[in-house]
This record gives sequence, C-alpha cells and structure tokens, in this order.
Amino acid sequence: MKKNITYRDKLLELARIYKISEIQNYIKRKKNLTTHQIEHILKKNNVPIPKDFNVSFFKRSISNPISKAGKEVSGFYSDTTDGVGKFFKRTKRGATGLYDDTTGGVENFFISLWRNSGNFGIGILNMIPKVFNTVSSFISNTLVDTFSSFYNSEIEKTKTNKLVKGFGVLVALFAVGIFFFTLKENYNSKDKTQTVKIEKQEPKKIEKQKEVKKKVDKKPQKKEEKVVKKPEPKKEKSPSQVTELVLPNLNIKTETVLSLFEDVEYDLKTVRYQKKVKPIYFTQFPKDLDEIKNTQLKKETFIKIVLPLVVAENEKILDDKIKLKRISSKKMTTDKEKSWLRLKLREYKVKNSDIAELNKRMDIIPASIALAQAAKESGWGTSRFALEGNAIFGQWTWTGQGIEPLNKGKHEGHKILRFPILRASVKAYKNNLNTHKGYSEFREKRHSLRKRNKSIRGLELTDTLDRYAQTGKEYTDILEQIIKQNDLSDFETVQLTNSVVKKDIQL
Repeated sequence: MKKNITYRDKLLELARIYKISEIQNYIKRKKNLTTHQIEHILKKNNVPIPKDFNVSFFKRSISNPISKAGKEVSGFYSDTTDGVGKFFKRTKRGATGLYDDTTGGVENFFISLWRNSGNFGIGILNMIPKVFNTVSSFISNTLVDTFSSFYNSEIEKTKTNKLVKGFGVLVALFAVGIFFFTLKENYNSKDKTQTVKIEKQEPKKIEKQKEVKKKVDKKPQKKEEKVVKKPEPKKEKSPSQVTELVLPNLNIKTETVLSLFEDVEYDLKTVRYQKKVKPIYFTQFPKDLDEIKNTQLKKETFIKIVLPLVVAENEKILDDKIKLKRISSKKMTTDKEKSWLRLKLREYKVKNSDIAELNKRMDIIPASIALAQAAKESGWGTSRFALEGNAIFGQWTWTGQGIEPLNKGKHEGHKILRFPILRASVKAYKNNLNTHKGYSEFREKRHSLRKRNKSIRGLELTDTLDRYAQTGKEYTDILEQIIKQNDLSDFETVQLTNSVVKKDIQL
C-alpha cells in the first residue's frame, strides 16, 4: 500500500487486493460508498479490517505492553506484600498468645509457628502462578502488538506472508524435534529392556567359559556344579502351583481349554472341598463352547471360566471395605487417603460424601447369584452377546456402543453393552448392582445381614432382583432354581489361592 493515505483509501486498497467484486462494481458505477459501508462489506467477506494507523508504532509495540506488564507486576507486588504482612501479623498474634497463655504456652507457640510456616509456604506457592501469568501476558501482548504493528505499519502483503510462513516453519520444526526426541527416548528404553534380558543370560555363558578354562583345577569345578544345579528345580514346577494366569484373546478352542484345566489340576470338586480356586483369568469364552455335547461338562467349563473372575472382584471389594473401615475410624486422614475416598465416592455414585452410604454399597455380590445370572443371561457362555461382546450379564445401553438384539421391538432403542474382556463385564455388573436405584432393596437386605454378622448368601437375596428382568418374580425363581440344581452356593466362600486372609469381615 502507499504511504500517507486515508483510512478509507486503505479499505478500498484491501477491497482491490482481496478482489471484492461488490465494492469494485460500486466504484465502476461511480457510486460513493461511506467508510462504514466499505467496512461492512469487507467484514461480510471475512476480510480482516486493520486498526486505525494514527497510533505510533512505538506506542503500540513497546509502550503499551510495558505499561500492561508494569500494572501486573505492581498488582503482584501488592498481593505479595499483603501476604507477608498477614504472615507477620499472625506470627505476632502467636507470640502474644504465648505470653498470655501460661498453661499451654510452649505447645501453642509451636502450633502457631507450624501454621505460620505453612501459610508462608502457601504464600510462596501463590507467587509462582502470578509470576507466570505476568511473564506470559507480557510475552503474549508483545507478540500480538508486534504482529499487529507489522500489519498496520503498511507492510506489503508478500512480506507479511513470508513472515507468517517463517513463523509456521519454526513451529513445525519444533514439533518435529519433539517427535524425534520422544522416538529416541522410546528406542533407548527398549534398548535398556533388551540389555537387561541379555544380562540375565550372560552369566551362564561366563560360567561355561570358566568351566573350560579351569578343568585342571578340581576345587572350582565343584563350586560351579552347584551353581548349575540351582536353576534346574525351577523348571520342574508342579502345574498345581499356578500363581496367576491371564489367557490372551486368541480364539482358544474348547479342547485346548479342557486340556489346560487338566494340566493345572483345576477341578470343581476340589474347589468345593478346599474353598480355593486358581487365579486363571480368561479374556473370552471359547467360540466352540456350544459344541460340547455333554451338558454337565459344558456347565462345569462355564463355571471354571467365570468363577475366578467373580472371586477376584469380590476380594478387591473386601480389600476396599477393610480400607474404608480403617480410614473412617481415624481422626486425621492423609491427602492420599482423602483422594482415595473421593475416587470411591465417584465409583459408587455416592452424593454428599456420605460414608455410611458408601459402606452400604461397597460390598460383595454372592458368587452363587453372579454365576446364576451369568448362566441365565449368556446361555452358559454360548449366546451371541457373550461370544461377540463378552456380555455375560445382558446389561442394556442406549449410547450406541453395543450389540443390536435381533428380536427387538420397534419402539425399543436399547442395545446390549459390549466389553473388551470378560472381567470388564463382571466389574460393570458389580457396579450396576451396587449403584443402580433399582437394586436398593438388594443392598439394604445385604447390609442388614452384614450388621447382624450373618453370612451373605445368594438364596437370601435373589428375591430382591425382580427388577433385573421384565419377567420379575419368574426371573428370580429361575435364579433360585439354577443355584440349587448346580449347587452354586458351594462357591460363596471360595477364595483365590494367592489371596490374603480377610480380617474383620465375614464372608
């Protein structure tokens, strides 16, 4: 643009640069447009309107940002001085209280000193965001005003574009540098893990070399033979001594599952007698589970898969319940304990920090009920929902993240909620019974048994789950029948083989 032109001429120049046909047509027709009309047409066509050029470059780019920063610094100084003044006032009060209170003087002094030091630390921490805000606002204002001055100082369009492109290139180079730095760190971390694995194998090679070099010497041979013999018993572990086994999602066949149960000596008769189950966690059911012709074998396979998942979730709940009892009995709680309480209040959907309600909701689901409902809703692990989405409890969803039922009514918009693994379905089922308002009777009756120090049994609670299905009482009768016919009550006191004994809570 030319220098020393009016604001209206600048707007007309912008119309020519951006090729605004509407303004150009008015000019050809020799119709005079006001400055306001030209601005309106430019804004309508998304053309940036420059600021008035009467303000000097120094005032816009240097003077204004410095004045803004000075105001913010002065505000920060006043806030800091006020905080320090309050601190010394409190310290003075503590000193006078020490003089006046003769009986607890020493104790009150140290208490006030501790509190005042805390306030001083808080004042210092409060200074940090103010300093950051002052510096950041100064830098941002400087950059904004500088770029605005570049534009308003009548820099040519080509130069402005080059400046913006150069700034964009710098940002892109910075992002690429961060990307390659993260890749390098990840690569180094992988190398570290590999070196650890290699270091574990290297001693064996060194020992072999020592054996070759020192065959003449008889005494070192005996020492090295002892070192070699130590790792051999580890390879001969009994299959019954499984600590924890998580089977990946590999479309395992039923035949493989049955052979695995034989290898680890996983038998339901033993579980019923010893009240212990191995921590074997399946991520999905075998796709060919329905091909088992023997009904009893199919049911037992289903129970073997689901039981460890249910027991694991119940033991986690009991651990949380014991922790809640310990924290609620304390007069003072740590920040970590407070954070844990807030997390559990959100998990169990308890409002107003009601610890009594949290204690009522935070409790186990009897294994007999969980197994019976899983069997009923999933057809003993053979339903389409169970095989395609690990949905073994038939929970509904209206968010669209689910499996569409085949025999759904026209006015029914629900889907069956799908899960990535079986344990996620068990956890969601636990949260559903412990939080949904439809099962408040279930929780009240369970809490009544707990208060009377009675064991929580499934057959005493099945009648409270009539709202789980549309059939109501008929549904609860089916659950009771499944529990009795399959002796599922035997699994209510079962624990994991690697679990710690729970104290102060009766199963």
